[in-house]
Amino acid sequence: MMTQAFHAQWAWRGGEEAIANVRITVSNGVISNVEDGVDAQASDVCIAGVVMPGLVNAHSHAFHRALRGRTHGGSGDFWSWRTPMYEIANRLTPETYGELAAMTFAEMALSGITGVGEFHYIHHQADGTKYTNPNEMGLAMVEASKRAGIRMALLDVAYLHGGLDKPEPLAEQKRFSDGTIDSWLDRVDALGEGGEGWTVGMAPHSVRAVHPSELEEVVANRHGKVVHVHVSEQPAENAACIASTGKTPTQVLADAGLLGRHFTA
Repeated sequence: MMTQAFHAQWAWRGGEEAIANVRITVSNGVISNVEDGVDAQASDVCIAGVVMPGLVNAHSHAFHRALRGRTHGGSGDFWSWRTPMYEIANRLTPETYGELAAMTFAEMALSGITGVGEFHYIHHQADGTKYTNPNEMGLAMVEASKRAGIRMALLDVAYLHGGLDKPEPLAEQKRFSDGTIDSWLDRVDALGEGGEGWTVGMAPHSVRAVHPSELEEVVANRHGKVVHVHVSEQPAENAACIASTGKTPTQVLADAGLLGRHFTA
């Protein structure tokens, strides 16, 4: 076991005031002990100023970093914004995807974020053909997070349809889709439980991309994994969901059995 202790001049632990002289012991990358009001020991790493718990970015699209500064002009909306997003998504390779993600995760780490949930949906080649390793793009995210020194939940996205009435995904969305819920489940299963510094979560994209019957398959095959979903992403989606099912997106998810302590949105 690798153990290192840090001695903070001040630490904020959630109360109204910072606490002086806090010794934090880390064992194998996990905080194992916290002592308040103690002196530093000779082997401690001493930290001046104030420390605080690391932040968590619970919903990241790392490749959207390439859109920064390119989508803020004019009078567009979410639906028109998707056009440049698709253009970038369909140019990425495992190598460029990983480089872009490593830069994005490094920026997070430098700003105090120590954990990220990566909503990962660029799975296949641009024409929808699978890579030799169907999880090559996801594993590029894993390596990027390790390079940046940030913990990651790889939230593997199921994106099966282009709308609530189960139309085929758009041409621009082909690399997002595994085709069927079973194919997606098989690919996620191949990731296992993750590894050192990363875990695997299940992420049915939205009620417009995953049918209620398919959501039930997610529940049946969750096996302890966390679930993360886009819920009520756009007013148009809410209206379409009510028109198609008579229910709000949240009610559709609840009826499928997805809501609970394991669920975030």
